[in-house]
Amino acid sequence: MIHQISAGHLTLDKIEQIIKYNYTLALSDDTRQRIISCREYLDRKVAESREPIYGVNTGFGSLCDISIDPDQLAQLQINLMMSHACGCGERVPNDIVRIMILLKIQSLSYGYSGCKLDTVERLIDFFNRGVCPVVYQQGSVGASGDLVPLAHLCLPLVGLGEVEYQGELMSGAELNRRMGWEPIRLGSKEGLALLNGTQNMAAFASWACIKAKYLSEWADVIGAMSLEAYDGRQDPFTLAVHMVRPHAGQIATARHMNELLRGSELINRPKKNVQDPYSFRCIPQVHGAVKDTVSYVKSVIDVEINATTDNPTVCPDEDLIISAGNFHGEPIALPIDFLALALSELSSISERRIYKLVSGTRGLPSFLVAKPGLNSGFMIPQYTAASIVSQNKTLCMPSSADSIPTSQGQEDHVSMGANGGTKLHRIVENTERVLAIELLNAAQALEFRRPLKSSPALERIFADYRKVVPFIEDDEVMYPHIARSVEFLQHETLD
Repeated sequence: MIHQISAGHLTLDKIEQIIKYNYTLALSDDTRQRIISCREYLDRKVAESREPIYGVNTGFGSLCDISIDPDQLAQLQINLMMSHACGCGERVPNDIVRIMILLKIQSLSYGYSGCKLDTVERLIDFFNRGVCPVVYQQGSVGASGDLVPLAHLCLPLVGLGEVEYQGELMSGAELNRRMGWEPIRLGSKEGLALLNGTQNMAAFASWACIKAKYLSEWADVIGAMSLEAYDGRQDPFTLAVHMVRPHAGQIATARHMNELLRGSELINRPKKNVQDPYSFRCIPQVHGAVKDTVSYVKSVIDVEINATTDNPTVCPDEDLIISAGNFHGEPIALPIDFLALALSELSSISERRIYKLVSGTRGLPSFLVAKPGLNSGFMIPQYTAASIVSQNKTLCMPSSADSIPTSQGQEDHVSMGANGGTKLHRIVENTERVLAIELLNAAQALEFRRPLKSSPALERIFADYRKVVPFIEDDEVMYPHIARSVEFLQHETLD
């Protein structure tokens, strides 16, 4: 399948499809012409202008007042890329790197960046051939865009840096040799066009939004299974309750819970308990607030991934080259922190339901084993969930609350959105693990309610789950079951 890069709107759903189904990228004719026209305009301005143009014939950051001789403009761009490749720490996962490449291509395709056509086409070659530059998670302050990670992303264009290709790590020079490519010769401003931009932050946020959609759906499903196993009540999901406090996510969650419980023998049997704990009773309010947060963050990221975020902005139609601040990450740094907080809450309420399931109440055996004492049963998975939730809480300190000036004070306010993105990545994975542990507990607890059945929807998921994770009769090594539970959430479809 081919996705045509154009001036049309790129959505998160489309990004998910492109990455999941390995689409091939191609430039539309109109996009190709926009890139060429912008580059020709920039070349004319450089040749005609006697005035300094930031980043084109000047130094960068606080060195913006130093003019560069015309015969050194190409070397200026190479020097920029080399000097800015200062990444540290863990590698950015390849699926996020692929989103970074896609978003960088999209941003350059609008014809406001001044990149040459061959530069953009080589990035497309990277994507289509499965070339993943080695990018590191630490180094960006999220202000002049994501300078450090984007330097690592783009170094292989000129035969530098490292890439992973077909499972093998190699230098950018070795990649060019294998592919029969010549290194890209950068023109004026191109290094800055490649390194400025928010594509690292936006890629982490895009990935997280895509994952959050599924985690939110799974939280409802697993919460409903836990409710059934805990012998909980359906009353709190009555739609009339939620129409008097009509938050969209709350209403959607209540409706979803009622759909999941439809036809259940367990939910319809008489209840001894007048109320359930908040972790069950307030699922619509908590899960719903998460849904609303995800929706808001998606709306912001949707704007960002369809924007030009490098500097200066080249506007041929207006005959302008303007140095401004579209690379500043604040518009997405704040929502990234917001999404991290929301997903942490999803893990927090999940852990509380786990605790209730192993507490030896409502007719369930202590720690969900028939012979507690001899067996510890599901005592320690709750510890693991508690540990993960606690880590999420510490990761929720908003990165965007901090700013450390850089570049001799020229860049005196920064967003720290890249740090927010890497923390969000960890919170997403942590939340997935906690939900997987809740599913492990909920399925085990449900067995103690037999012969009564849950709803057809939940019984289908239960049956699929039992194909990979068994009922635990006596103590056994538990971590493989948790790992398979995580894999189940990643691969099982909810349609």
